[in-house]
Amino acid sequence: MSSAAPQPKITLYWLNESRAQRIVWLLEELHVDYSVEIFHRKDMLAPPELERVHPLGKAPVVTIDAPTGKVVLAETGFISQYLCDHFAQGTNLVPSRYPSGQQDGVVGGETEEWMRLQYFMHYAEGSLMPPLLIAVILSVLKGPKIPFFIRPITSAVANKIFSSFVFPNIAKHLQFLESQLATSPNGGQYLCGAHLTPADIILSFPLLAVRDRFGSMDISVEQTGVKLLDQYPKLWAYVARLEQEDGFKRAEAKIEKLEAENVKASL
Repeated sequence: MSSAAPQPKITLYWLNESRAQRIVWLLEELHVDYSVEIFHRKDMLAPPELERVHPLGKAPVVTIDAPTGKVVLAETGFISQYLCDHFAQGTNLVPSRYPSGQQDGVVGGETEEWMRLQYFMHYAEGSLMPPLLIAVILSVLKGPKIPFFIRPITSAVANKIFSSFVFPNIAKHLQFLESQLATSPNGGQYLCGAHLTPADIILSFPLLAVRDRFGSMDISVEQTGVKLLDQYPKLWAYVARLEQEDGFKRAEAKIEKLEAENVKASL
């Protein structure tokens, strides 16, 4: 895009307790102008109004009023990739694909930073999120929506699945990410090297969810009594750094302000 061309209008459709907050953060890092439409869940589900934006009625969704017509983007990884393809120039968000001085297009010639970015942008939703979604579903079986007289049975079933499947899978992922941080290119403090990337932003949602939901528990197979937060020191230090990123804070503040304005307008 020419630097002289006006920026297309960008709108993010945001839903509470969803992955949409990561796109707010990404847009802040891209330093683009954008607006946010706020939606809230009803009985844990997205409101039907979101279906007017995208048939699946989920968030995040981004629309861009482009010269050729409206572009509708769904799925966090695709949204992130598309936005970075068009608006990340002049930032450090996307590593160089090929080393300087080497011929582009050589199979296997990509930089480690770029390869990690591509992998982790798919990994977050494809591998890390599924066991967390199962955990959310299982938690319903232990909650007040289940009649009290059968709750002991459903809780026992949920606990068995937690211990035999969910927790071992989550622990495996956390150990993997700990090792990836230990081998970050050029000793970087992010998963893809020295700079924050969309992969770090995308991974923030599931990692914060794991920390907040299971941090005080021992989810290890051995049940040693050691809290989750006392394991994987590099990983939790990394998560704490992500929360201190200026873009993360700006994104949180933006949504808090919009939410407050919505409440005030409804009074």
